[in-house]
Amino acid sequence: MPTSTWDRLAPERREAILRAAEAEFTTNGFSKGSLNAIARNAGVAKGSLFQYFEDKTDLITYLAELASLRIRASLEKVILVQPWTEDFWGSVARIIEAWVDHYATNPADFAVTATVMLEHDPDVQVAAWDKVTPQYLEVLIPLIDAGIELGDIDPDLDKEALTSLLIMLLPMLGLATRIKGVDPYLGLATGEEARRHDAAQRVVRVLFGPIRRDR
Repeated sequence: MPTSTWDRLAPERREAILRAAEAEFTTNGFSKGSLNAIARNAGVAKGSLFQYFEDKTDLITYLAELASLRIRASLEKVILVQPWTEDFWGSVARIIEAWVDHYATNPADFAVTATVMLEHDPDVQVAAWDKVTPQYLEVLIPLIDAGIELGDIDPDLDKEALTSLLIMLLPMLGLATRIKGVDPYLGLATGEEARRHDAAQRVVRVLFGPIRRDR
């Protein structure tokens, strides 16, 4: 994580470094990403980067965490206005719609997610997921518990298995909105909001059909 020196840095300087790092990693990937290029494009000395972050892995991990926090904040706005008690499954579908919409319309968050997910370096994968997974857990677990309490989800559900499945599935749904070929049938990468929303509805019906309980 960033050092205390980073916290004392002027906001505009921090922003310049983060934007330069996002651009470099998403263009060249983590392994080929250059700290020299990041420093040059941010207008700072390369040595100063090591005053702010332990190493390159620390920097990409921080970017992944910031992206996950932005995505979570976007989704929580949608979660808060759903009629969960009256229409639980409709609410779930609208959350999935909002999820794929966020990736389709926020190229920076898409790019950081893709960089981390497609990276082969296991140290980077572990470090990034250690930061990102808690964001999923803190949102998904209460939603699943609410579904059980409301009587919309089978109380005998294996909650841990469903949560793990969603954590594996949701990032790929997001990436499929911009990487053609990941989704061969649903049309997530067409750029059409209606197709994305129809895909979300279909995914919810297939994924949650076996555990759904209609009141």
